[in-house]
Amino acid sequence: MDRLKKHKAIVRQIIEEIGRMTPSDEQSETQVIMDEERGHYLLFSIGWGHNRREYVPFVHLDVKPDAKVYIQHDGTDLKIANRLVEEGIEKQYIVLAFQSPNRRKLIPDFALS
Repeated sequence: MDRLKKHKAIVRQIIEEIGRMTPSDEQSETQVIMDEERGHYLLFSIGWGHNRREYVPFVHLDVKPDAKVYIQHDGTDLKIANRLVEEGIEKQYIVLAFQSPNRRKLIPDFALS
């Protein structure tokens, strides 16, 4: 399996796992949104609670054509970067995109972009 396909498969697996950990309930629906062709993977919580609209993306990962995985948002306490490494993605292929480019320089081993 080439690197791009491998990284997409790992990201898809992690997104699905997290989605199963956060099932929908009466007030909110967990939506798993995947665009395999363009490499976008998101988890949303959508619904209403206490007369307030909930529309919250809590995980957003992108897999770029160069096989780098961009963590755009990790709204979990699971440390998704570490999960990606545990599943076999090397740190130099993981971009902590939620950090500013200047801050990324201070975090060793992970890709800058």
